[in-house]
Amino acid sequence: MKTVLITGANKGIGFESARQLLHKGFYVFLGSRNLSNGLKAVEDLKSAGLTNVEAIQIDVTNEDSIDAARMKIEKKVGTLDVLINNAGISGIDFDSEGHMIPQTAVDTEIAVYQKVYDTNVYGPGRVIKAFIDLLKQSPEPRIVNLSSSQGSLTLHSDPSYLYYDVKGVVYLSSKAALNMYTVNLAYELRDTNFKVNAVSPGFTATDFTGKNGGSVEVAAGRIIKYALIGQDGPTGKFFCEETNPTGTGEIPW
Repeated sequence: MKTVLITGANKGIGFESARQLLHKGFYVFLGSRNLSNGLKAVEDLKSAGLTNVEAIQIDVTNEDSIDAARMKIEKKVGTLDVLINNAGISGIDFDSEGHMIPQTAVDTEIAVYQKVYDTNVYGPGRVIKAFIDLLKQSPEPRIVNLSSSQGSLTLHSDPSYLYYDVKGVVYLSSKAALNMYTVNLAYELRDTNFKVNAVSPGFTATDFTGKNGGSVEVAAGRIIKYALIGQDGPTGKFFCEETNPTGTGEIPW
């Protein structure tokens, strides 16, 4: 039975990805920063008859938490087939009247960058560093980094892009940085059986977007597609089927 760790999986796209992979026969380690939330999510899945799942406390900003998660998974199974780096934050704040504070390049405080990058960029880096040896034990290891088409420098320079006017320097630059990390990681692992890709689920109706956007089932399906690819599949690529619904779904960096 193949194994997968999904960070930030107690709700939203992470939770739905867990549900779909359970249906595909995976044993799922459902990562959650708050263990009680993870346990509740596991209860929901088990009540639906999906039993090969357990909650793992993992805070991607805390190395002790990550190391403890790694030790627990190593003791349980000794290997990891798939890692989905799903945990992420927008860093968006609101003023006293409930209005969103724009993430402008001129006015945004550096502390906002530090907070968002700690989760969105350093987080996946920490988790991959901790779990790479367990992934190397798998005959076909897969890493999926959740990105966003809004992290594409090419698209955000093109006025015809759907979200061209949705500028938010902190979140967007964090995903661009994650994309470059993905390129480097895939290159370093190019002569192995690893497949490493950045995947954007598209604008999806979750807590992250205030329940605006498309179906979470569709979004999760876009993610797990790259957890399931064979050895003839792509690596070191950037995909968003919302932005490019035809062909491979590949989009420019």
